[in-house]
Amino acid sequence: MPAASLFEAELSRRTLVRGGGALIVGLALGARLTGQAAAAASPFASNGPADSMQSDSYLAVLADNTVHVKTGRVEIGQGSATGLLLLVAEELDMNVDQLVFVRQDTNVTPDTGGTFGSSSIAQAGQRVRAACAAARQSLLTLASQQLGVPTANLSVSDGVVSGGGGSVTYGALVGGRLLGVPLPAQILDPGQAPAKPISAYRVAGISEMPRLDIPAKVMGTYTYIHNVRVPGMLHGRLIRPLGQGAYGDGTLTQIVSIDERSIAGLGDARVVRRGNFAGIVASREYDAIQAAARLRVVYRNPPLISGSGNLFSEMRRLDAAGLAPQRTQIQVGDVDAAIAGAAHTVTRSYAYHYQGHMPIGPSCAIGDVTATGALVLGNMQDAYGMRVNLSALLGLPENRIRVQYWEGASTFGNSPARFDAGEAAAVMSQLAGAPVRLQFMRWDEHGWDNYGPAILSDMRGGVDNKGNLVALDYTAYGIPSLSMRSDATTQNAGIPLEPAGLGLADTINSGTQYAIPNRRVAAKSMQLWDTFFKTSALRAPHCPQTCFASEQLVDELAYAARIDPYEFRLQNIATAQVNDGFGQWRDALAAAARLAGWQPRVAASDLSKENIVSGRGIAIGGFASSQAAVVADIEVNRRTGKIMLRHLYGSLVAGFAVYLPGIENQIEGNLIMGASRALHEAVPFNTRRSTALDWVSYPILRFVEAPRVSTTIVQRKDLASTGAGEPPSVPVAAAIANAFFDATGTRITTAPMTPATVRATLAAS
Repeated sequence: MPAASLFEAELSRRTLVRGGGALIVGLALGARLTGQAAAAASPFASNGPADSMQSDSYLAVLADNTVHVKTGRVEIGQGSATGLLLLVAEELDMNVDQLVFVRQDTNVTPDTGGTFGSSSIAQAGQRVRAACAAARQSLLTLASQQLGVPTANLSVSDGVVSGGGGSVTYGALVGGRLLGVPLPAQILDPGQAPAKPISAYRVAGISEMPRLDIPAKVMGTYTYIHNVRVPGMLHGRLIRPLGQGAYGDGTLTQIVSIDERSIAGLGDARVVRRGNFAGIVASREYDAIQAAARLRVVYRNPPLISGSGNLFSEMRRLDAAGLAPQRTQIQVGDVDAAIAGAAHTVTRSYAYHYQGHMPIGPSCAIGDVTATGALVLGNMQDAYGMRVNLSALLGLPENRIRVQYWEGASTFGNSPARFDAGEAAAVMSQLAGAPVRLQFMRWDEHGWDNYGPAILSDMRGGVDNKGNLVALDYTAYGIPSLSMRSDATTQNAGIPLEPAGLGLADTINSGTQYAIPNRRVAAKSMQLWDTFFKTSALRAPHCPQTCFASEQLVDELAYAARIDPYEFRLQNIATAQVNDGFGQWRDALAAAARLAGWQPRVAASDLSKENIVSGRGIAIGGFASSQAAVVADIEVNRRTGKIMLRHLYGSLVAGFAVYLPGIENQIEGNLIMGASRALHEAVPFNTRRSTALDWVSYPILRFVEAPRVSTTIVQRKDLASTGAGEPPSVPVAAAIANAFFDATGTRITTAPMTPATVRATLAAS
């Protein structure tokens, strides 16, 4: 079945078992190769993960001389699938057109970890590359035997091995049989033999090939999870209050009563319920939507949310009451003495509000649960992690719960990073006795997100009379983030909540960028239960918040020393080894300044009294072992308080950059999303619940506001690949804030930098 015909198609269990075409690419093949043919007769067979140290777990060579590549990672719009295939093409000496990327499936693909942390190329790519290198050596040995030519005299092009006047394809050598080749012992350093040296690469790190998934998406033939239908499927909607409360009793729905008579006459719509988990199912989707809106439900009020109306004052109140124990994470030198003896010092506090993932397309999943097994299709970033949760929820063994990835609206939202949509669809299917397609409504997505944490940062720093940083002291008031198990479905269905951990401070962006002889990083852990919202990873977790504070403090110290912000950073940039190399921070900083045509001068040295003023700022920050820098050109309307972005320049050092167009896409997307978070995004809430329910209560950057964007990648083939999906977002807010100071001579210490915040900041100055 071609991919285009899957749109709105009904997919039977028989189709699933056959592995029909684009639905489960390579499913039947994978079952045969792993010796699981009997188990695969069930659509619920979930026999993965295969041995992670065998090349057959990652590759299947078919008789038609194509290779199905099983990376264990998913394509969520970041382009890493194309990048991974470039690595395979290099190591096997094949054309990318001969490769098929196999969707994540717990009966087919290996477990290489979740697709998060900007780790697909850096981590899964390592394993795939090693598997290909080992497989190629085995294939050359087979070809040598068949052609009667020593392996050293063989050459390979497009999967055809040639030598001695003869040739044979990879497909003819093995054609669907197991290779039985283990991954090399040096898997953690695949730059050694038998992997091809990067200097010999011909496409990876060089190719400008378009992303493989883009044509179908542009032409409207790409199949998203929202488009999939299965026979006998019911449509589902969640029954939850509009907006969650604080983690604990505030995230427990706590249903007092449901009046099912209130949905009479809406087709076959009915309530399904397990404890405090409830939903509507119906044959017609609109009936389910109407019934969910019309159903009369009485909920018990959640506890009062701590800090309603003054979040950051509440953090200080808890600290003063001894309810925010401090944990020192880094202690180097004598910070207090160094600051006391510094020529110039700065002390400042910065605040960064809760923010949400908020995908424009709401989460969706399909659950098909029976007494003997379960199949869940959805936009999750970790199929094996979801399978663990589903086993506890459904009371089924893991090898009878098959989880399969289908791309959704984006990686940002409840479904991918967490498992809420997939788990809820499965529970509803189990209760309804039929497959259920569940799609969130906007208020489900916004109101029940796992928010990015609000962070209050206290900072101190000092420089000597030569402009050298002598000390940096950073204390974060941290809200503990939660693991994959902390979603509303598990809690409301009766799974106990996980205990809150410690709130941690981001150590990457709190001075690591610079050579600072005296440095302290500490976190004061906020109590979470019935106090603050549940939070989790949101693009470069904790890093934009920390960078907003620390890179402004660095800018303030440059100003105190009367040194240009770029030159001050260059003077103090870190020189220690980072990962497996040197100079990455300097490379990122210099590349962004060069891209922007930076002209050195002391910040805020050319202030204007006009209503609209302009400024330029710079900042550096990192995540996932990569380094990024951003220059922001802005205008500020003093009267309205609106910050207008004119141009953002972004650079990235991500070690060996495998797929250049994909990384360019990532830098652009990070800059735009970072700008939206910096200027608009904050989760509003009242005394009981989140009130972020739509795009009015939670605004984002509009097209008309989008700045021009310029990007540059610093290629470092001497280094291992590091992350590219998140790091460029880290310095954006700080660069804009530093540009605001350059334009106005006033520091803005709260993000997002909304017009109201700008007006209040200017008025206070």
